[in-house]
Amino acid sequence: MSVSTVIFDMDGLMFDTERLARDAWERAMAEWGYRIPDALYLSVVGRTAQSAQEVFRQALGADLPMEAICQRKEQYLENALAQQGPPLKPGLLELLAQLEQWSVPRAVASSTARHRVVDRLAQAGVSEYFSVIVGGDDVVHGKPAPDLFLSAARQLGVAPSECVVLEDSDAGIHAASAAGMVSVMVPDLKPPTDESGRLALRVASSLHDAQGVLAEMLGFRI
Repeated sequence: MSVSTVIFDMDGLMFDTERLARDAWERAMAEWGYRIPDALYLSVVGRTAQSAQEVFRQALGADLPMEAICQRKEQYLENALAQQGPPLKPGLLELLAQLEQWSVPRAVASSTARHRVVDRLAQAGVSEYFSVIVGGDDVVHGKPAPDLFLSAARQLGVAPSECVVLEDSDAGIHAASAAGMVSVMVPDLKPPTDESGRLALRVASSLHDAQGVLAEMLGFRI
């Protein structure tokens, strides 16, 4: 196996924002008298906003006032991020600095809308580490389809087989596999399914752990 490039997911992988998003969804839903069961919420982690909305409508009813709820959810989430910034996952800055030192090309491919990805990377002070950014609204099909990762590889000018994807969600691991890329999973809100565990090359306990895995894959020593 020969890989040269690393593609990062964002929410739940680089930033501990999935918990903030879940709280925002729950608060917004409650205002209209709805509740999101745990299993239902976890089923949309890693998916685009449009995909998540479709799942919620199917589960909670076609009369769900989705547009109003989404607007309120975004208000809650953006207010939380404005107050504290995106909380960094342990080991992120060390990993990015190491990849920079090794001159390894890096991209972000996130289900979040592109302008929000750009804003969050800037808020966290890590924009400079990425030469390519792909958001969920840049492609037709979000994760678990491979489009986000394939777009990142094209913009980086590398073959999919040269890319290793860092992901926290089952949807992301399936997308990486569909793109013909190897993946390392760093679980966040939920452990990997048996299938995701098989699809991922490795399941790492943290970004610190993932750094060692990437060093081995890229042929460097820490």
